[in-house]
Formats: sequence, structure tokens, C-alpha cells
Amino acid sequence: MKMRNILLAMTLVIASILSGCAKKQDASERVLNIVSPAEIKGFDPIMADDLYSGREIGKIYESLLAYHWLKVPYELIPNLAETMPEISKDGITYTFKIRKGVLFQDDAAFPNGKGRELEASDFVYSIKRLADSKSQANGWWILDGKLKGLNEWRDKNANLPVTNYDEEVEGLKALDKYTLQFKLAKPFPQFLYALAMGFTSAVSKEVVAKYGKEFINHPVGTGPYVLPKFDQGKRITYTKNPTFREKFYPSDASPEYKDYLADAGKRLPLVDKIVVHVMVESQPGWLKFNKGELDYYSIPKDNFASAIKDNKLSADLEAKGIILSITPLLDLTYTGFNFDNKLFQNTKLRRAMALAFDENKSNELFYNNTSFSAQGAIPPGIAGNVKDYKNPYKGPNLDAAKKMLAEAGYPEGKGLPEITYDIPDSTTSRQSGEFFQKQMEQIGIKIKISASPWPEFQAKLKKRGGQMFGLAWGADYPDGENFLQLFYGPNSSPGSNSTNYNNPVFNKQFETAVMMQDSPARTALYEKLNQFLAEEVVVIFNMHRQSYTVQQGWLRNYHSSDLNHDAYQYLNVDTAKKEELIKKF
Repeated sequence: MKMRNILLAMTLVIASILSGCAKKQDASERVLNIVSPAEIKGFDPIMADDLYSGREIGKIYESLLAYHWLKVPYELIPNLAETMPEISKDGITYTFKIRKGVLFQDDAAFPNGKGRELEASDFVYSIKRLADSKSQANGWWILDGKLKGLNEWRDKNANLPVTNYDEEVEGLKALDKYTLQFKLAKPFPQFLYALAMGFTSAVSKEVVAKYGKEFINHPVGTGPYVLPKFDQGKRITYTKNPTFREKFYPSDASPEYKDYLADAGKRLPLVDKIVVHVMVESQPGWLKFNKGELDYYSIPKDNFASAIKDNKLSADLEAKGIILSITPLLDLTYTGFNFDNKLFQNTKLRRAMALAFDENKSNELFYNNTSFSAQGAIPPGIAGNVKDYKNPYKGPNLDAAKKMLAEAGYPEGKGLPEITYDIPDSTTSRQSGEFFQKQMEQIGIKIKISASPWPEFQAKLKKRGGQMFGLAWGADYPDGENFLQLFYGPNSSPGSNSTNYNNPVFNKQFETAVMMQDSPARTALYEKLNQFLAEEVVVIFNMHRQSYTVQQGWLRNYHSSDLNHDAYQYLNVDTAKKEELIKKF
């Protein structure tokens, strides 16, 4: 995304629904149905800052780079770029060759309705659109201050009636039809990661011009699937893009994925249709999975005990050919404070609340004891996470919490106003909100829960509204900087820093870290910053989650991934095996 925020759903719910109400679909059809556990805000790449929108964007739009589907650790590869870029010795200039013959999807915005060829200038336009303050892009934070002249272009055009997209920017040029050049304002080793995110996807200026404000509902990209119609309903249907370029399933893989090469060399995408069902609650999807109507599903917390025995799949599910995969996620769940509210500038109040929170009980209730305690912002497996570090303000320690609350000036909660806690409107989020409410009651803090649909919840945070909130963050790229930047002052809302935390000391050290190449020195600074955030209690750090996903035996090539929002083009349905296994349901 992938910058994108993730709602504090206590289970990851991604499913494939292969039938309508009670009628099963013909097993010979290659149709992949997926569940989105949140409403989709729309299909404008520069606005897709949450996991769910990012997954939809990834079906239609493409970026210069992508991640190899069958490699660990994550490996960047060319996508719309023909090759990886030529980089100058000083790390400032990046020159790309654009893949020839790539077509935008057919649409009425083009002459005779036929999509034209992608050019380097389309990336210039798309990135300027990301930078244009009139666009109010959620993803501007990924390039803010990164390219020479881009911020100056943004500021110059901010107050003009019409933004001048023809004005040249030094750090962003199409040298010819197929050559794109970036010049950084200063070294930024994570720059290439930004070019694999949905925010920097190629869009066509003709399509944006034709649909105007309705562009968000009329996506036209270069990707493997097209969306004939989007009506904000509960069902989104994609069909294979008939003009999609020649792109093939990988023929190489890491040892972990050596058994995923049955489709090696086949042209992508592998299924003809994808249907996304918007299902905020998990139980309907779980019932469908158990009828053999879904391809894969993340096990809901309320069904975990019956599905998993001794950390293995139950015998009844295994007998149907169902497969279990367990994958640690590069994510962080947390309870955030809005630092615009002077109340939360009181460090001892924040520490008291963290000490009162029983994360062990939370893990039991909402994660079936499968998650790992988050001692700071950076998850295990990424440089900056210190394996043996223990956050001194982890609860439950009610005596210490009460003492700290008194030192904050609110003995037994006296004098402290009621605090509003914002959550997305789902059963699990409401349950977790009520749990947090009861935890705070133990030390005299009153919490009022405010639930709203996911798009409204996000909009409130973008407008710097609310006091506290439950949220999670999934990695946009595999670097500790992506988690530390959540608390960098200039990234405050509507950027990725939903807490609006702005500490000059942290900001300065963060700015030093992001200019450093991967090295022991940078890792040490990441670790220092991570510990600083933990002991300042900038949020109540909760959990790093694991994905417990069940998949049908006929689904091929599926694996859980934090970063591959383009995953669906690689998935396949073995129709012969499905016809055999479906008899067991």
C-alpha cells in the first residue's frame, strides 16, 4: 500500500465464495470469490491507504515494481518497469526503462474505446497527481520531501485555480517515451519500496479527465482484471482483462515455495473472474467455507477452538482435504492517542493506561493466544526489533497503574473527563472496545465507545478527530522505517501518523536513520528509536499477529503475504480436484 492503515479486526478475514445463497457453482468454472471484511472506499490508487482498498487496487492497477510471489525474504522485481533501475553512484538518480506494449484497459475515455499504450509520461502525471494538494491524496507521505522540486511544485500550485501538470519538475522526468528518471532531494534507501506501492500506480490522465470526481468509481489500469461496474454494493465482480500483456507465473522459487511451481510458465492471470463479497461479520463466511463454498478463510476467533486442536487442523476439516497454514504477519496492533488533545500530552497518564491493560487476556480472548506481545513498534523479523527487550510499561500491573495515574494528577481517576474511544463497527471491534473499557474502569478511567463504519472511522482519523482509537498497521515494505514513520511528526493526519505525535527529538533522529543505508549502525538507531517510542508510550502497543488460514484442497498457489496485493493473478483452482473433493462436503 502498500501504505495502508488496517482496522483493528481481531481476525484477518479473506475468503473466496464460490456460490450464491444455497446453490453451488459448477466446479469446472475458474471463479475466485473473496471476502472483504470492510466496505471499499473506492478505486483511486492515491486514496488506497488501507489494506482492503489496497487489495482491490492491486487487481486493476500496477506499479513500476512488485514483489516476487515465491521468494522469501521479499524480493523486489520489475513490473511495469522493463528491468530494475540504473542508480547513480551517489544514490540520487534512478533511471527506469518502461515495459513496451503495455496497454491501459479499454474504456470510453480513449478514442474508439481502445486503451492506449502506457508511456513514461503516465508515471510523471500519476506521481504529480499524488503530490497535487487538490487531490488530497492519502499516500502523499511516501514521497513528501523525497524528489527534487516536487514539494516546491506542490506548494506553488496549491493556491492556483488549476494545477499546472505541464510544468517540469527536476526530480520527475520522462526522458523519452519509455525512459523515466527520478532525482532524489537526498538519499533515501527505501525509495524503491515506494514504487511497488499502490499509491504510485500508473493512471491515465484521459480517464481522470473524463470521470472527474467519479474517477474513484471508474478504475482503468493496466492490470490483470477489469471492473465492469462498481456500485458500492455488497458484491464486486472483476473479469479477466482481455488486453493484459504477456506475464507468466514464476518458474523460480525459494525452498519454502518449491511445491508452488505446478503452474510455472503459465500466462497470468489464472482465473477468469473474481467476485468480492463485502462481509463485515465473519460467521456467514465461516459457514460457507464449511459447506465447501469458499476457497480459503482466516479462522474466526469464535471458531478457533473447534477448528484447531494442539495447533493442528481438526480431524473433520482435514478429512475434507482442507489445509492449514500458519504465518507470522509483519503487523502491529495498537491503541492510539490523539496528541492534538492536550490530555494525552501527559506521559504519566499514557503510562498508567498501558500498565492497566491486560494484554495476555486480550491475546486469549481475541487471538486465541496465537499472537506475540508487541514490546515496541517494529515486529519480529525486521531490523530494529530487539528480541529480548521488555517494555517497562506493559500490563497488567494495577498497583503500578494506579500509582502512575495519581502521579499524572488524577488519583483514582478523579478530575479526568470521560474519554471517547473510536472503533470500526464490527462485532469483534465492539467486543475489544468493551474489553478496553473494562480494563480502564479498574483504575477509575471512564471510556465511552463510539463505533462507525470503516470509511467513516478512517475519515475521522484523517481529520484529526476523536480522542483514542483501536488500529493496526501492516507493513507496506519490509523495513523498520515503515513502522517508525507512524510516529514521525510531518506524517501527521491526513498522513500515516494517525496519533499526530510530533516530538522534535524523535523526528531529528528518524530523519538521520532514513538516510542511512542498511547497516549495523542503522539497525542500532532503529532499535534506539523503537525503544524510545515504547518508553514514551506513544501508543499502547498490543500485538504482532499470526495468520491462521484454512484453504480448500483444490486451491493452488495460495500463501499468506503481507505485501503482495497483486496476489490474485497467481491463484488457481484445480477443477478436477475440486470436483472430487466437493463430494466430501
